[in-house]
Amino acid sequence: MHLNFFGFHVNHWTASVALTALAAGLVSCQPQSPTATAPGTPGAPGERISISGAGASFPAPLYQRWFAEYNKQNPNIQISYQSVGSGAGVNQFLAQTVDFGATDAPLTQQEREKFPAQRGRPLQLPMTGGALVFAYNLPGVDNLRLSRQAYCGIAQGNIKTWNDPQIAQQNPGVNLPNTPISFIHRSDGSGTTFVFTNHLQAACPQWQAGAGKSVSWPTGLGAKGNEGVTAQVQQTQGAIGYVEFAYARENKMQMAVIQNQAGNYITPEPGSAASAIEGAQIPEDFALLVPDPKGEQAYPIVGLTWLLLYEQYDNPAKAQAMKNVVEWALSQGDKYAEELGYLPLPDDVSQKVIAALDTIKVAQGQ
Repeated sequence: MHLNFFGFHVNHWTASVALTALAAGLVSCQPQSPTATAPGTPGAPGERISISGAGASFPAPLYQRWFAEYNKQNPNIQISYQSVGSGAGVNQFLAQTVDFGATDAPLTQQEREKFPAQRGRPLQLPMTGGALVFAYNLPGVDNLRLSRQAYCGIAQGNIKTWNDPQIAQQNPGVNLPNTPISFIHRSDGSGTTFVFTNHLQAACPQWQAGAGKSVSWPTGLGAKGNEGVTAQVQQTQGAIGYVEFAYARENKMQMAVIQNQAGNYITPEPGSAASAIEGAQIPEDFALLVPDPKGEQAYPIVGLTWLLLYEQYDNPAKAQAMKNVVEWALSQGDKYAEELGYLPLPDDVSQKVIAALDTIKVAQGQ
């Protein structure tokens, strides 16, 4: 199958991986290589650097895997990441209590205005993408199909039981129980919620709650993080909630097949998620949003996730280490993204992101 992500043609990402591997090989000749251990460079023998970050739960499994693998290759670089949600991650980034933030929602103008001037400008760098799925707990009901009207009705609170005609008509022959539907949503400020509600706003004519990292939900129960929603769905028979694909797959959860804008029912998996962003042109600030993709085979709820870095760091070794980590993740981390069910950035896009790292500099007077 040939996929096109951000308008670039790849074959199961093979071309992207091959090109980024080539780029990584060229970069490795330079002194800023992530694995460089020359005296005076980050990661040199005896020089330990600790980096802390916090934010989105959407990419947390991948970020934690990346940072663990990077540490194996560079034992002196220790990176910790707290999965606290995009809202809290942005706040900590703006408050300068972390070395980097992470969010599934691009920075707003209001958030940019709060950015500390001594840090230069905020850098918003896409690292990966993924699908949001409707994970559900309904024993004996596999491959549940949900029309747009059905999943809009569930999120809006209009559809209250599993045997509602709006659900039953798309699942002929399935013994749907008269079980109350428990809709599980995020209780914290969440980029996952931002992606999900942007889709609802585009796809559901009756949706009234708007779109954002936090909304006033018309129905349901709240849980913190992708982790919390996953656990709540697992513990509650009759529950359904939105979580990132990697969480649902890792926990072997049932995932609904949902209807896209073209009217087709699409199974959530990385290939259909990649189709959702086919042909999209990435803007200068990397803030790409595709709330309701038009592709015939596109999975309808897909988002990117971004790292937030400072343009100015007080510590030159930490600044160089941050640049090295991001470059390594984008040039050598694709296999971990694919393994966990995320979408690697194609080479052309990852090279633009790597080029943006050149704007990171050491604060004046240091």
